Amino acid sequence: MTKAQEFSIKVPSEDPKKKEKPSEEGDKLEGSSKLLGSNKKEDGKEGEGEELSEEDQQLKGELEMLVERLKESNTELYRPALETLRTLIRTSTSSMTSVPKPLKFLRPHYPDLQGLYEKWSPSEDKSLFADILSVLAMTYSDTQPRGTLRYRLLAAALRPPFSPLADPGSWGHEYVRHLAAELGEEYSYREEQAVGMSAPSEHPPLPGTIDDLRALAKDCAVFLLNHNAEPDAVDLLEELEVVDEIVGLVDENNFNRVCQYMIRCVNLLPPPDDVNFLTTAHAIYVQYRKFPEALALSIRLANADMIREDFNAPGNPLMKRQLAFLIARAQIPLEWLHPIEDSDTEEMIEEFPEDLIECLSNAHLSMHFRDFGKELGVLEPKSLEDVYKSHLENTRPGVSANIDSARANLAGTFVNAFVNAGFGNDKLLVEADEGNSWIYKNKDHGMLSATASLGLSLLWDTDIGLSHVDKYTYSSEENIKAGALLATGILNTGVRTEADAALALLGEYTENKSVPLKSAAFIGLGLAYCGSHREDIIPYILPHVSDDSVSMEISSLAALSLGFIFVGSKNGDVSSTMLQTIMEKHESNDKGLDEKWAKFFVLGLALLFLGAQEESDATIEFLKAIDHPISKTAQVLVDACAYAGTGNVLKVQTMLHHCDDHVGGSSEGGKDEKDEKADDTFQAFAVIAISLIAMGEEIGAEMALRQFNHLMHYGEPVIRKAVPLAIALVSASNPQLPLLDTLSKYSHDNDLSVALNAIFAMGIVGAGTNNARLAQMLRQLAGYYQKEPDCLFMVRVAQGLVHMGKGTIGINPFFSDREIMSKPAVAGLLGVLTAFIDAKSFILDKYHWMFFFLVPSMYPRFLITLDEDLHSMPVTVRVGQAVDVVGQAGKPRTISGFQTHQTPVRLGTTERAELGTEEYISFAHVMEGFVILQKNPGWEKEDKMDVFKVKCIHFPNSQ
Repeated sequence: MTKAQEFSIKVPSEDPKKKEKPSEEGDKLEGSSKLLGSNKKEDGKEGEGEELSEEDQQLKGELEMLVERLKESNTELYRPALETLRTLIRTSTSSMTSVPKPLKFLRPHYPDLQGLYEKWSPSEDKSLFADILSVLAMTYSDTQPRGTLRYRLLAAALRPPFSPLADPGSWGHEYVRHLAAELGEEYSYREEQAVGMSAPSEHPPLPGTIDDLRALAKDCAVFLLNHNAEPDAVDLLEELEVVDEIVGLVDENNFNRVCQYMIRCVNLLPPPDDVNFLTTAHAIYVQYRKFPEALALSIRLANADMIREDFNAPGNPLMKRQLAFLIARAQIPLEWLHPIEDSDTEEMIEEFPEDLIECLSNAHLSMHFRDFGKELGVLEPKSLEDVYKSHLENTRPGVSANIDSARANLAGTFVNAFVNAGFGNDKLLVEADEGNSWIYKNKDHGMLSATASLGLSLLWDTDIGLSHVDKYTYSSEENIKAGALLATGILNTGVRTEADAALALLGEYTENKSVPLKSAAFIGLGLAYCGSHREDIIPYILPHVSDDSVSMEISSLAALSLGFIFVGSKNGDVSSTMLQTIMEKHESNDKGLDEKWAKFFVLGLALLFLGAQEESDATIEFLKAIDHPISKTAQVLVDACAYAGTGNVLKVQTMLHHCDDHVGGSSEGGKDEKDEKADDTFQAFAVIAISLIAMGEEIGAEMALRQFNHLMHYGEPVIRKAVPLAIALVSASNPQLPLLDTLSKYSHDNDLSVALNAIFAMGIVGAGTNNARLAQMLRQLAGYYQKEPDCLFMVRVAQGLVHMGKGTIGINPFFSDREIMSKPAVAGLLGVLTAFIDAKSFILDKYHWMFFFLVPSMYPRFLITLDEDLHSMPVTVRVGQAVDVVGQAGKPRTISGFQTHQTPVRLGTTERAELGTEEYISFAHVMEGFVILQKNPGWEKEDKMDVFKVKCIHFPNSQ
């Protein structure tokens, strides 16, 4: 106790210092420029109140003597006095927390010096005087805003042309930062003044034009770039709207940091600044011959001319192949890579060498994928029981499960297809005996999905796959034949072949009278040529979109197929035909627009404008003129697709407003109630639209998830039903614990349609991750819903999705370090989510084949390193969680918690890989997918031994 008391008594012993009010007031005066102007006398005594060291006293005296010299009439003394002042200010040292001594001692004289400056006649001396006042003005920034900038501009104006002003960086870092802040303020003030938004200022206007401000900003930016303050330089030029001029200011030491910062800013910028930043970063990369980085930005901009130039720029054939792999991953139309005058595809394909064509068309994807499976030890096919693990389910004793065997077999079809996707060796279909195939264990429409699932099992394998599927195209059973057509489309997804088998086999069936065959042909073509923008397919499908004699089902599936093929193309012929068809159906009071299929029709239209941003405005205006409920749904979808992945806050707010509408709240009577039911579909799409826009960047996605929580609590049933689907879209193949817990809660909802969508969402969120916690949750749900056939069916499918490709295939639409959005992948995900908005009418009815819309978004999550002959080559890599290091000082680690492996390796959605040694040089800028390596000529053999030892230490832990 006594020690504690002693301590409590000691604390107030500091009080006497606080009571020295005169000195405190002196300090306050020194820091406060408002008091300073009115009370100069006290300011004069301020220095005396402080005890100055002899050195400080001498400096103070010298500065005061120089100020006096400037007041004398002898003009010859001015120049030496100003030079000495400048030298003293520049050579002064200061700490982070204190003002430099010369500025502190000159501060009381600042008003006098200002008055003196006004009396001088224009000269070079006056310019130097203004430059010094510009530095002193930093201490008066609270009472005289933008004083530093004012005197800097005056100094520049007074300087003769043959004797330019010293660089602002010569006054130090703090001065440049201060000047940069004032430049931004002044530019904003002038912009507001130009449009009459700002109130008149009490202070006189600053000299100089906008061009003078920009020239000064560039000087400051050069200093900042050379002193590791790249973000400050970019921000300054962005404020003055000349960010594109940074291309000429960067050098080889800082261009990479500048580009990384600019790319990271894109998601936080409003249009058109976001596009401007990407274009500028692209120009810098091209300038320094960083072709993979430049091509990645061209793909993000979806600019055909830039992609063509970037692809054809490098002379190195290995670099060209690496770029070809990137283009194949993004599924860029091959026509974009050739000069515009060549329009015939046949000629184009001959232009490139064969090895390049193989890279561009993903020809060896199937072979590499199977080798990858072999390396990981997952080549053996998995049976349904391996996935379900029924013995671990918590089934209640004495309760017989209400299992509809046809429904259970149908679930088995999808589980088998998703789990064994791409390996081409599953026991139920590919390896089954002729008469014992799983297809015949399904009935009616189940046979269609079972046959189509054969295509998923043989995914990307166009040679062997077609021979397996071909025998079913001659079946007398219509559903099996339709399934075979769909399977043909599925196995050609994402792979281009010279034979063009999909079009040859499916083209003739587009005119068939049978609805299943016709619709299977449309969707097959849509999947096979997803994102290819092939003009030669239009005649096969487009006539059916506008044909009045066909049903809305055929018309909508034709429109959706074209949406898949021309995703993000803004194709005028296709979009105008679709809009015209909607208008004509509305004018003729066609009931087709009220049907459940209409939502797929407008989705096909919206997909054409994926990533189009403001180019979709004309289409939205046209839709506003159509007074029909489907028009509202179309507007929401087109708007959402146009801004997909941009994180545009204003668009997210617009979608939230749509969710806020109480549709038909005051309606009375039967007719109005029917209208209300048809009318509120747009709200479900508005919820999905929020995640579609926000999924591009983490902050937006996190904020969207918070909004979904509110919508779930207070939303209408149609909104609540769409929330799990939106959560799935924002985090596909990325199972985070908070999300899994949320979806688990929703999967037990009283409203079975919400529960059903939540179960499916769990499958999408965990797709291809083999997440053990999620698998356990789904096993519990299988026990919980054993008497609900619909929910049990969905649990089984979700289990198949979680183990997709035995944990090697993901469906996240973002790739290349989550920077590039794959448009075909987004189209596929939207197709499935649209079906789930009305699951009872589609997925749970006879249209369960819509699960196969996921195929365009399925891609292996691997890293395969290739040698110069494109053969797989094992090297040491480190794999860990990706860390955002943009804007950080030095060279921090880009991954954390890494383990060392031999390639090929599997990469999770949020994981990143880097080479473990410097033995090889990578041609790719991101270690993902196919990466071509070249031997590093500077690599030494001694290092090899060290790395071997390191690998031996790490290897046991990495298993």
